[in-house]
Amino acid sequence: MRNEADNVAPLIAEIGAALDGRWAYEIIYVNDGSTDATGERLAAIMKERSNLRQLRHARSGGQSAAVRSGVRAARGEIVATLDGDGQNNPAFLADLIAAVEKGAGRVGLAAGQRIGRKDTGFKKFQSRVANGVRNAILKDGTRDTGCGLKAFRRDVFLMLPYFDGLHRFLPALVRREGYDIAYVDVIDRPRHSGVSNYGFFDRLWIGIMDLAGVWWLIRRKKPTPEVTEVNA
Repeated sequence: MRNEADNVAPLIAEIGAALDGRWAYEIIYVNDGSTDATGERLAAIMKERSNLRQLRHARSGGQSAAVRSGVRAARGEIVATLDGDGQNNPAFLADLIAAVEKGAGRVGLAAGQRIGRKDTGFKKFQSRVANGVRNAILKDGTRDTGCGLKAFRRDVFLMLPYFDGLHRFLPALVRREGYDIAYVDVIDRPRHSGVSNYGFFDRLWIGIMDLAGVWWLIRRKKPTPEVTEVNA
C-alpha cells in the first residue's frame, strides 16, 4: 500500500475475520514509500498482532515491486495477495487459498475475477480493452488480470522472470511454466478512503511494451528436458 493510512486498520481486521482459525498465517504489509501515516498506523497494530509484519520501500517502486518484496519475505508455501485500498474483499482469500491447495501441485495460481466492479465507467472501459487485447495476444484464458486478489505457490512465483508490470501477466507466465490456473469470482467494492495511485496515460505505452515482452517470452519457451541421475 502507498498512502493508505485510513485503510490500514479496517483491512487488517477483515483479513483476521477471514483467516483466523483456518490456517496458521502471517500478514505482510508492503509500505511502498508512503508519505502519510501509513507506517505509524501499521507499527501501532504490530504491537497487538504478532503475525503482522511491515516491509518498507524507501521510495515507491510500484505494485509489482511491492508484491515481489512481500513474496520473497513470506514464510508460507502459499501466498495470497490483495490491494491495500479496501476494494479487494478479504472474505474471498479463503476460496483462493483453498483452490491452490485442492490443485495438489497442479494449480500454480488462483486468480480472482471481479464482478460488479465499482470503478468509473472510463476505468472499466479501459480495463475491458486492455484485457481483450492481452487475451487475444497471449491466449491466457483470463478475463481480468488486474484484480489484486490472487493466491499462488510461492516457489512458482519466484521462478518467474521479474519485470515491472509482472502482476498483470501472472496467468500467462504461470501457464508458461506448465501449471494450471484456477479462477474464483470475487465481488468488487468501492475503496474505503483515499484516492487511486494509478492513471491511464502514464502506463498505456508501458503496458504495450510489457505485452510485447511477455509474448516474446512465451514464444521462446522450450520444454524442460527430462532429467535423470546416472549412478556410477
